[in-house]
Order: sequence, then C-alpha cells, then structure tokens
Amino acid sequence: MNSKENLVEGVVVRAYGGYYYVREGLREWVCSLRGRFRYEKQQVLVGDRVRLKPVRERTGVIEKILPRRTVLVRPPVANVDQVAAVFAVKDPEPNPALLDRFLISAMMNNIDILICFNKVDLSGDFTANPLISRYLKNYRAVLTSAMTGKGLDRLKEMLQDRITVFAGPSGVGKSTILNELMPGLKLKTGAISVKLRRGKHTTRHVELISLPEGGLVADTPGFSSLDLPDLEPQELAGYFPEMEMYYGSCRFIGCLHNKEPGCAVKDAVKSGKIEETRYRQYLEFMQELMDRRRY
Repeated sequence: MNSKENLVEGVVVRAYGGYYYVREGLREWVCSLRGRFRYEKQQVLVGDRVRLKPVRERTGVIEKILPRRTVLVRPPVANVDQVAAVFAVKDPEPNPALLDRFLISAMMNNIDILICFNKVDLSGDFTANPLISRYLKNYRAVLTSAMTGKGLDRLKEMLQDRITVFAGPSGVGKSTILNELMPGLKLKTGAISVKLRRGKHTTRHVELISLPEGGLVADTPGFSSLDLPDLEPQELAGYFPEMEMYYGSCRFIGCLHNKEPGCAVKDAVKSGKIEETRYRQYLEFMQELMDRRRY
C-alpha cells in the first residue's frame, strides 16, 4: 500500500472482458483502466506490476504500470523469467520452424529458455529422434509425459521460484501438464482434431497461476504461426547456438553464412559439425528477413 497516494501495488494475473484481475498478497482486485491508458494506447499485460486506486471492496482502477523487466508480444505477457516452449514429440508432430521462431523471440527479449518435449509415452526411442536430440544438445530441455508422470518432478524443479510462461501449439498438453503439477487446478483440456491432426484451442486467455512449491506459471492460448522478430540479417546466426561458436572465424566480417567464400559455418555444415537441416532452417529465416527489408 502506498500511504501517500493511497495506492495498492500488485501484479496482473489475468485479463478478459475488459477487466484486469490484480493480486496483492492473498487478495485479488477486479480493476478497470484509467481512461488515459486508452487515450495513450498503452496496453496492460498479464504479468505487469501495477498500482491501483481502490474504489470499493476488492475493486479498483489501475493508475500506473511499473517498468517492465521483460516482455513478450506473443503470447502477450510481461516480467517473466523464463519461457517453457512446450511441444509434443508426436500427435501433433513437432514443428521445428515454429519452435525456432519462438526461441529467437525469447532470446531477443533476454528471457531464459526451457524446452519441454511432452507426450514421450507416444514415442518409442525418442532419444533416437534427430529433431529432439538436436534441441537436447543445444538448449535446456526436459522430456515429459503428462499421462505417465515421466519428467514432471524434474520440470517442477525447473519452475520453482520463477515466473514462467508456458507457450506452444494447441494440443501439446500445456494445460494437462499444469493440471498434473497442481492437483485440483482443473484447467480445461482438449483432444487432437482427427481430421486436421492439430490441437483444439482450450485456453482462451493468459493467466498467471501460483505453483504450490513457489513460483508462477502463465498458461497461454496455443498458436500455429509466429512471425520472426525484427532483427538484422547479420544478427540471425547469433540465435543459433551451434553457429554462434563460429563467430569471427569466417573470412569476411559480417558474413551471412550463405554465398560468401571462406565461411566457417558452411565448412562446419560440410564436415557434419552443424546439422544440415538446421542450416537450411537458418537460410529460410535469412531469406525471410531479406525479403522483409525490400518492402
């Protein structure tokens, strides 16, 4: 409580229907926005720390948004410590391009990354899957099954005392995992569309949920597409860990690792030190960035 201005400070845990739900300790306030926010087109995000003016019992008006430490555009959430990119090993099949786009977005925002490959009960020898082994080698990752409980204790440790946003396509099991981590939560879950082999949307809005062992998790709506964030083409390789290690080893400064001679990255691809499919993904992203610069 700010005694001078009689303001209450808390964190926005969810927002829908034009109202913002702000948690202050054990209390939750239902808030509207001061009109100037709409005039200034300033958006309040889940995760924002705000100051509100009480109007009556447990209702108030948000007066101020405090500075953000981090912010994601999709899903729209502020002040998170890490993102857990949740993808299924099967049903639906993982989309590496979508995962890479999300990882780049998180890295650009200086947010720690955790990849959660769920539904390992549907796969035989998942460690032999080159797609999964690629990410296990280059990122913090955990293999889980919400159905059998495999890996959930490890995941719980990685979430403790941190603010984490769960994000990924629909149908990969984000809500199911959270239901297993927090018995009694009862988030709505959905099945895979038999016709489209894609997940059905169950989570409709971003919401911060308190973990029993400490920490907060944001359950978010699934998505099937994501634009690359704005970055210069010469910066792209820095978001591919296996390529970043060759920084400064190419013949030319500012090498784009495409058609330039004397490129250490291309040599690493030829020798098998960098996976060719991963390099092709890099080239696709590079072309996308170059095409964007033409317009």
